[in-house]
Amino acid sequence: MTNSSYDIIGIGIGPFNLGLAALCEPVEQIKALFLDQKSQFHWHPGLLLENTSLQVPFLADLVTMAAPCSKFSFLNYLKAQSRLYNFYFLEKLHISRREYNHYCQWVAEQLPSCRFGERVEAISWEENRQDFAVKTQRKDGTNFTYYCRNLVLGVGSVPYIPACFLDVPSEQIFHSSEFLHKRDRTRQSQSITIIGSGQSAAEVFYEMLQAQETYGYRLNWHTRSQGFYQMEYSKLGLEHFSPDYIHYFHSLPQEKRDRLLSRQDFLHEGISLSTIANIYDLLYERSVAGNYPEVQLLSGIEVKEVEKAGNGYRLVYRHLQQNQPYTHETDCIIFATGYQDKIPDSIANISHLIQWDEQKRYIVNIGYNLALTQDIPNQIFVQSGEFHTHGIGSSDLGLGAYRNSVIINTLVGRTVYPVQQRNVFQQFGIVA
Repeated sequence: MTNSSYDIIGIGIGPFNLGLAALCEPVEQIKALFLDQKSQFHWHPGLLLENTSLQVPFLADLVTMAAPCSKFSFLNYLKAQSRLYNFYFLEKLHISRREYNHYCQWVAEQLPSCRFGERVEAISWEENRQDFAVKTQRKDGTNFTYYCRNLVLGVGSVPYIPACFLDVPSEQIFHSSEFLHKRDRTRQSQSITIIGSGQSAAEVFYEMLQAQETYGYRLNWHTRSQGFYQMEYSKLGLEHFSPDYIHYFHSLPQEKRDRLLSRQDFLHEGISLSTIANIYDLLYERSVAGNYPEVQLLSGIEVKEVEKAGNGYRLVYRHLQQNQPYTHETDCIIFATGYQDKIPDSIANISHLIQWDEQKRYIVNIGYNLALTQDIPNQIFVQSGEFHTHGIGSSDLGLGAYRNSVIINTLVGRTVYPVQQRNVFQQFGIVA
């Protein structure tokens, strides 16, 4: 079946493309469609733990930083849910992940441009039409072909697991993104090892630590990082998550961008102060009268090998400072090792239109559109995969509305959502 043409089609409906759909909704000049293979919106469902919150204020919702009066704002969601006074009395800037997910579902349900349960199989370039053809399949097996002038890729990232574990399939080795789905079975293990040192690792560790006395397992927290550190959260540090810093970072040569990113882990990786405090306080409470819990926290070790050992696994680490091997046995391994960008398989037929750098990454212009190999009246925008060109704020929810403002203004050729030139107090780089 063939459908009519659109100005833009979004591939994937995560928070960024959902925000784009919401901001496009009142713009008459844009006919938009957004597609996702999931049956409904879900944002990291395996990590929607109780008492976990976003690391950005609620103002970083889908629309507020671009259109504070939008009907899709978080405050309007609260009003619609009859919870505005409850939130007022809560007196918190940072909302829970569960509530953020429900808020996004509320927005998605109001947008006819968002279609779930439809998988994008392939995208091709139709030169005679000067359009992209987007071929999809629904769960009932029905095939569709949509046409669009422009694309926006918002497929997100995929969980990262070290290569040495990929050939050791097991229900007892999994990524933290699946934690809630496998938590109950995990608690039956005698020894549990969490690998990673970011916020997700800390939240999984804290969850398992709280239940440790009930289930009696040994709990291990290992990381290749040099410690279990707090993420930088000072006000001037947060200014790196701004349009100003994006423009400065993008102006640098790619080799300098890559070197700079390798030294900025403290800005976008690490643990919130409150989570660290909760973990330490519980460890301290459990240690009263010398009853230290069966817990090991070990940093500076990198896993090199893994093999099956009885009902569990034997891990071989290398200590990065002492350069000594360390062997560890455990029944269950949970990786909280982050995510990596993935080039969607569906763009294989148009990859020749895209310019790639030496590391096979997109070359992304400052306006979030890809550099193309041909001069065509069409554009491909990205909502992920620009970390190397736009810097540490690429995955920050607080910059989603800014990026979508830039994309919409480009599509219609005028300023629909004003973008400020100066947003921070500090200056990045020397202005000639």
